[in-house]
Amino acid sequence: MTADPFESFKVAQRENWKSFAPLAMTTTPSAAKLVAFAGVRPGQNLLDAGCGTGVVAITARRAGARVTGLDLTPELLAVAKENAATAELDDITWKQGDVEDLPFRDGEFDVVLSQFAHIFAPRPEVAIGQMLRVLKPGGRIAFNTWPPELMIGRMFALTASYLPSPPDPKPAPPHQWGDPNIVLKRLGNAVRDVAFDRSMQITQALSPQHYRRMIEQSGGPVVRLLQSLKEDPARLAQFRREYDALVGQYFDGNVVRQDFLMTRATKV
Repeated sequence: MTADPFESFKVAQRENWKSFAPLAMTTTPSAAKLVAFAGVRPGQNLLDAGCGTGVVAITARRAGARVTGLDLTPELLAVAKENAATAELDDITWKQGDVEDLPFRDGEFDVVLSQFAHIFAPRPEVAIGQMLRVLKPGGRIAFNTWPPELMIGRMFALTASYLPSPPDPKPAPPHQWGDPNIVLKRLGNAVRDVAFDRSMQITQALSPQHYRRMIEQSGGPVVRLLQSLKEDPARLAQFRREYDALVGQYFDGNVVRQDFLMTRATKV
């Protein structure tokens, strides 16, 4: 078996995202929008790829689907199981795994969803190939992503500009998944009836600085950045000023607007 050239990258991803749980609660309304946009129906066999703390998986289960949630980070799966128990749902299947190597049969699922998750896989063509492989013909794939020209996409670019350039092979930037033209290219002729929509996620915050502090504690890319700049306080302070200015463009009435792209398609 060929070694994964991104193994060390994925190890770092597991570490960086393990503190995501507090931030995940801000994505619960977006999870409901994704489940509705995908047209999830009772009895469907559904995969939540990159399930994190389970917000999409639990929402889909409450809509009547038979749900499996998969995530790379065991600490987030532990929280997902707690969330399912709180919701009094004991029949969701939780698996630790990699979206680039899904441990499921071809055509096993009626629906495959991902909310802001598969975008962090380093090889988009591998991740989407796996998601489509486990989807049955006529099944539906749907996901939420961050457009590069809007707040979270710009945050990704800003954060990346302060990080050391990764070694080759380089992972694909996650914000590319927010460009409909790139999404269409990556889906290719494996799907039909591609549909896009836009929606907004809002996060309560007392100030742009309060929002940034929350992201520093729970947002994977920024968590990694803080670790890399801990010996360079001047550069970290510069990043924080730029980050606060960016957030300020989307901050009003003590909420931060985060617009996202929704994609839905049917496998041929």
